Amino acid sequence: MAKITLEHLAHSYAPNPTSEADFALKELNHDWADGEAYALLGASGCGKSTLLNIISGLLIPSQGRVLFDGRDVTTAPTAERNIAQVFQFPVVYDTMSVRDNLAFPLKNRGMDTAEITRRVQKVAAMIGMEDDLNRKARGLTADAKQKISLGRGMVREDVNALLFDEPLTVIDPHMKWELRTQLKKLHRDFGHTMIYVTHDQTEALTFADKVVVMHDGRVVQIGTPQDLFERPAHTFVGYFIGSPGMNLFDAQIDGSTARIGDTTIDLGAQYSATGRTQLGVRPEFITLSAGGDGIPARVTRIEDVGRHKIVRLDVAGNQISMIAAEGEAIPADADRISFAPEGINIYADDWRVAPQGEGAA
Repeated sequence: MAKITLEHLAHSYAPNPTSEADFALKELNHDWADGEAYALLGASGCGKSTLLNIISGLLIPSQGRVLFDGRDVTTAPTAERNIAQVFQFPVVYDTMSVRDNLAFPLKNRGMDTAEITRRVQKVAAMIGMEDDLNRKARGLTADAKQKISLGRGMVREDVNALLFDEPLTVIDPHMKWELRTQLKKLHRDFGHTMIYVTHDQTEALTFADKVVVMHDGRVVQIGTPQDLFERPAHTFVGYFIGSPGMNLFDAQIDGSTARIGDTTIDLGAQYSATGRTQLGVRPEFITLSAGGDGIPARVTRIEDVGRHKIVRLDVAGNQISMIAAEGEAIPADADRISFAPEGINIYADDWRVAPQGEGAA
């Protein structure tokens, strides 16, 4: 296991980058704690796999350093980093049995036969392939082969880090849940440093202690699932996390009030925000009413998704969403929305502005 430090790290695929726009991975500085489970989350093309490949040694960064427990491994080959990496598509030895595929990394290290047998049996049980250990990998389905890849990554207990690059893409939905549960258990049992790349927020939020959200080659927030939900540091985080995501309203911020269209809202705290200012509020923190105070809104449709209702609204031509309880009645003449103060976030040029006094003892 290792603490992973990224110092002034950036990467460009262009031979002679001249501006920040030329970098697929913008400069970042982060310490990733020894033994924690991280998820790299973001849309396709945001830089997740680039960052993972730099950490694994498959890619040498254009600038900056990668350190494992203080040791500079920036130019060290993958084999010297003592990591296990599982890729998006299965990598298996077709001519070998499932048993030999799982045992391969242990045999390469000269491990005792009895210990190899113990670990292979344990991992085979984790991935549900105990009955297939003597089968050749050739002819197995894609999801079965990917389970072998996952197992081969998990069979070693001495690695500095386990790296997963969208490993459940080819796995059927039910098995995805099972394997995520097993990965969490593996982490609890052995305390490996784990980094899991995905574009699926459910995978990220259920797997990781900390989620690293990336957007346009930049890390925009690192936090717990609760942090990302309650206090998105960037408007992209608010949009990307949650189903539906955060609603954003262009707003004029003046101290403790915000003006949206012709309506003034009490924010419950003082803000100092300049530039393009917006108010963000998740659908869970919106209330719908008929008449009275609030922002004029028109219900356009109601979607019953079983556990709750998603109410779609038009606010001055902008489409927003709110969540209502399954048994909650939606007034036929509903025409106003209001916000719970604890659910309000203020943004300036897409970055969250903290209210005065936040974090003070």
